[in-house]
Order: sequence, then structure tokens, then C-alpha cells
Amino acid sequence: MKMRMMPRSSIGILGAALALMLACDPGALLGPDAAQGISGVVLRGPICPVVTQDAACEDQPYQAWIDIRDQAGRRITRVRAGDDGRFRVGLVAGRYLLFPESGDPFPHASELVVEVERGAFTDVVVFFDTGIR
Repeated sequence: MKMRMMPRSSIGILGAALALMLACDPGALLGPDAAQGISGVVLRGPICPVVTQDAACEDQPYQAWIDIRDQAGRRITRVRAGDDGRFRVGLVAGRYLLFPESGDPFPHASELVVEVERGAFTDVVVFFDTGIR
């Protein structure tokens, strides 16, 4: 019987995938048809340096990465908001920490604590401050 060796690049990719799996706790993650979890929108603002009554300047949707962690700080998953700023992830009931990936120093968003109840999606708004004043 002849043994086939795996190319080094494949070994590196498999090792990275295994390390990522070990760093995450996917036990709380549910599939796309889940009946509960977190549903949100990511916005950034202000967008205009000067806002007047005649020229309102609404916050805009923002594509951002958000780490979702359990109470112990273990990463459950990482999601990215779409072009419309929306994201949705199915999770088992419990308390989660959302860590939006901020810029250096802007745009900046604070962490959120979110409670997911059985059979419902918890709606959140993740707001990124652009630093425009």
C-alpha cells in the first residue's frame, strides 16, 4: 500500500482551521432557520460636519464585523453586517457580548450586552461614531 503525503500548504490550512475551531465555542450557534437569536442593524454617524433643520443628516448603514462572545468571553461566531447594515444570527437562549470591530480611532463602537430569550430574536442597534463634529 502506497501512502500519499499531504502538501505542506494543506497542512497549514488544516492547522489554522483547527486552531480557529478550538478558539470558538459553536455550541450556542444555531442554524439559519433558528427561531431565536440576535437581529440587528449597524449604523454610523454623524456623516455631515454641520447639521441644520433644513439639511438633516441621517445616520447611514455600515458594513462591520462583530464578534459574538459568551459570558466567559469565548467567541461563539463572527458576523458581518450587509450593505444595508443588517445582520442576523441564531443563538441559544442566554447572555451574549457583542464586540464591534472599531477603527483606529474611528469609526468607534462600544461593546453591547444582549440577552436572547427562548423563541424570540432580540433586536439591537450597533452604532459607530465617525468622530465628525
